[in-house]
Amino acid sequence: MAFCTAFIGLGTMGYPMAGHLLKAGHTVTAFNRSAEKAARWQQEHGGAVAATPAQAASRADFIFICVGNDDDLRAVVKGEGGIFDAARPGAILVDHTTTSATVARELAAEAQTRGLHFLDAPVSGGQAGAQNGKLTVMVGGDPAAFARAEPVIQSFAASCKLLGPSGYGQLCKMVNQICIAGLVQALSEGIHFARHAGLDVALVMEVISKGAASSWQMQNRWQTMLNNQFDFGFAVDWMRKDLGIALAEAARNGSALPVTQLVDQYYAEVQKMGGNRWDTSSLIARLEAGH
Repeated sequence: MAFCTAFIGLGTMGYPMAGHLLKAGHTVTAFNRSAEKAARWQQEHGGAVAATPAQAASRADFIFICVGNDDDLRAVVKGEGGIFDAARPGAILVDHTTTSATVARELAAEAQTRGLHFLDAPVSGGQAGAQNGKLTVMVGGDPAAFARAEPVIQSFAASCKLLGPSGYGQLCKMVNQICIAGLVQALSEGIHFARHAGLDVALVMEVISKGAASSWQMQNRWQTMLNNQFDFGFAVDWMRKDLGIALAEAARNGSALPVTQLVDQYYAEVQKMGGNRWDTSSLIARLEAGH
């Protein structure tokens, strides 16, 4: 079944995600703060563009959002010309931004008072996952709203799961980022050690990637890490934002994240090296620089 949708935020992830909705047969009206980028998206994919989030959302059954952080999300939802100004009763907001669980619960509660539904639905899979329509989507919210939204989300997802009530999608994304941080640091240290030990790094990776040490990061990033290529999507600046959210939540719930704290500090060192826009595999750069 085809639906009328809106997509707010045509960044690295949202740009291809909105395109996949069109390919799946849904109508899409998009909004982006940069009108030039919105026009480029329209020229490439078709669909319509709007001057404000409210205008994009006014006729939509499903309103997808993928912006930068908590404040950006509040602005496009609650601000002047925001989604709440125009969304139709019964519409479902699906937020793919990585945010705090606090803002997810806040917006879900306000949406309910307005006769709307709000699902926090952060994604994993990076730029390649968005382009290929193979994202993992972690959802928090009302089960009935999720059941309605899931077939539409599948337009750009390989996996889409409901984790629990509002905020649980964001909490799951925090777990995802905690795990990635530790894995990338371990892989960086392994490659660094192998090189200093005089081993053939390619041969080592071929051997251990067939065993218990294997991971997505190893399968997809060891070669580029070895070649100091760090332009593969998710930037250090965004990872630090995400780890900050996770560390703040850990302080609230009493969990101990010593490795995550350490890796967050290492990413801060990468930023000082000028690696703000390098991808997250750039942790190896600080080791190779003698840190």
